[in-house]
Amino acid sequence: MPAARELKPGLWHWEAPHPEWRASEPWDQSVSSYAVDDGERLVLFDPIAPPSDIDELAAARETAIVLTSPWHERDTQSLVERHDVPVYTSLPDSAQYLMDTYGITAEQAGDGSPDLVWLLRENKGEARPYVAGDRLPVGAEVFPGHKPNDNVLWLESHRAVVAGDTLADFGEGPAINTRWLTGGVTREDVAEGLRPLLERPVELLLATHGGPFDRAALERALS
Repeated sequence: MPAARELKPGLWHWEAPHPEWRASEPWDQSVSSYAVDDGERLVLFDPIAPPSDIDELAAARETAIVLTSPWHERDTQSLVERHDVPVYTSLPDSAQYLMDTYGITAEQAGDGSPDLVWLLRENKGEARPYVAGDRLPVGAEVFPGHKPNDNVLWLESHRAVVAGDTLADFGEGPAINTRWLTGGVTREDVAEGLRPLLERPVELLLATHGGPFDRAALERALS
């Protein structure tokens, strides 16, 4: 596993192969994770297979994990088990949401999405749920993404935007991919909710599928 690279002071990036990737997926097998370190606090974003230098920092800092969506938990559970850190996340899809959105039965919907069961139902860690519009105490402002529980984060401290599935790179740069839109949401709806980011002094787009990218890539994605 290669070491993380420092994009700017205190902002780290690394990649690792996603263990559940299949050749039919539109995204690349290697996915990105990021970390922000201010010397006292370390914040990990959608962490997968953290390199040893990042794992050592997690043990030495006041550490927290932020997920862009509940299904981007990746290696969150193992980090919580090792370092006892809180997890900021939006909540998984409820059974009612699944029935309303995908037209499935109550039996098929069950208890809702199984994402983060260990954290939210089995209480094996500290969950700190958030929604679009929140300002997280770890220094992230939450913007709405392409689904109610897939969000985009603004990190003023590093002039960076963190995005999961909402702005993913499928080989042609980050974009709002219409194949993942549901519930009557249009591409323009998503872009409109994110364009206020262009009023911020964004320098980097930290996509967790691909990335990192520059401001121009964000501008193209939201045009």
